[in-house]
Amino acid sequence: MSTLHLLSHSPFGDGRLDSCLMLLGSDDAMLLSGDAVYALATGSAPRQRLESLPNALFALDEDLQARGLQDALPANAKAVDYPAFVELCTRYDKVNAWL
Repeated sequence: MSTLHLLSHSPFGDGRLDSCLMLLGSDDAMLLSGDAVYALATGSAPRQRLESLPNALFALDEDLQARGLQDALPANAKAVDYPAFVELCTRYDKVNAWL
């Protein structure tokens, strides 16, 4: 069963990203929003972990732009708008928000 994991907290403030990466299944995907997009900051340790991720990786475009990271998207990640975010939620069997 596939799961879309939603992260919205900075990877520098707690361990949600690390916990999510440990539980990520082979059919799962991750969507970064809010301060979680800071994980994509060039040269950061979270970005290095995400760049090697074999899973689908998405980031909310509005949050990338708000934080000046729209040009920092790694090759394995895709920026999505709100309609695409909703579509992703319907594509996966479950949606898990890391609150």
